[in-house]
Amino acid sequence: VQLQASGGGLVQAGGSLRLSCAASKRTFSNNAMGWFRQASGKERENVASMSWNGRSTYYADSVKGRFTISRDHAKNTVYLQMNSLKPEDTAVYYCAAGLGAISGTAESDYRYWGQGTLVTVSS
Repeated sequence: VQLQASGGGLVQAGGSLRLSCAASKRTFSNNAMGWFRQASGKERENVASMSWNGRSTYYADSVKGRFTISRDHAKNTVYLQMNSLKPEDTAVYYCAAGLGAISGTAESDYRYWGQGTLVTVSS
């Protein structure tokens, strides 16, 4: 099972990026999906997650109103649209597939992890 995250890069503050996470070898249509990030010297945190059917979403307070998680079941892909980026959003971003249809914010709620993609926001 593989999750391949992509879309990271260098962007100026105020800019936008869209991260993608494509799954291979199996479908995650029945699983919650989440995006986590880990900044240098900090613990990994859940920034956004979505239930299997998309009806339930979670956003960390720090990204509410700026980030949007979405998923395309047909493409077996989950996205994270990031707008109005700030330097404090700089981190390695990971996608993850939850243990169940609805998952919490803890890392232990997620079973499969992508390799991470680096987002750097310059001031």
